[in-house]
Amino acid sequence: MTVANSRIEAALVGLAYTGTCGPDGIECIAVEREVLHECLQRLRDRAGFAAVTFITAIDHFPKEPRFELAHQLSAIENADRVRVITCVNGDDAHVPTCTDLWPGASFSERECFDMFGVQFDGHPDLRRLLMPQGYDHHPLRKDFPHAGIQPDRLFREWDRERRKDWSEDA
Repeated sequence: MTVANSRIEAALVGLAYTGTCGPDGIECIAVEREVLHECLQRLRDRAGFAAVTFITAIDHFPKEPRFELAHQLSAIENADRVRVITCVNGDDAHVPTCTDLWPGASFSERECFDMFGVQFDGHPDLRRLLMPQGYDHHPLRKDFPHAGIQPDRLFREWDRERRKDWSEDA
């Protein structure tokens, strides 16, 4: 048992989770969506995981649950990490935000929303980060076509909008 593992176990007493060690040696725990926020809060408050280093997803399409969400936390004082895994179905892809715990998680959640379409309930500003507003697709989903979807449509709309007030004289 590692020091990180004993801190994690102590922090999560009474909370349903499954613990493993990832192929990269990082402690991994799997939790259901309903206890994700409480798990993250306990790891921050009771186990010293003071920073979230990334939030991302893996798309297992066409399998269900489709998305495997990963929150990786860092305990700076102890120089260790833990990865919290939560699986959600494609037709119900939402989890609670953790921006109330780590405000810096905002951009990771927005990127995950933008690329995969995972909703973060309670996020203060969940909108596109990398793709243009109004883009109806999520490029890192496995069912996204490799050639893209209407690659010039948004540019043409933007260009038409910016040119509407141009005079013929200019």
